[in-house]
Amino acid sequence: MDWTSLSSSVIVKEIGKRLKEYRLKKRLSQQELAEQAGISLFTVTKIESGKPVSINMLLRVMRVLRLLDNLEFLLPEIGPSPIEMLKLQGKKPKRIRNPKME
Repeated sequence: MDWTSLSSSVIVKEIGKRLKEYRLKKRLSQQELAEQAGISLFTVTKIESGKPVSINMLLRVMRVLRLLDNLEFLLPEIGPSPIEMLKLQGKKPKRIRNPKME
């Protein structure tokens, strides 16, 4: 799916649809999910119907559905740049000589 071409409201609806599919796969009712997540049934209904909710509510549902590890794909940690790695190692970067410039 090309997420960049979708509007925010379409993305929210797709997320809700997918969370519903995960809930059904785990054989949970909306009420059971709400109770385990510590949120209201109304909030679960809002999420699954593609209505906006707070990130906190979304994370609670994802935790119950065991989907939090997927956040690493959504926002991977940025590692140090090659220059920063060299600085950490105490080395200076070598300049590449360009024979055309000499």
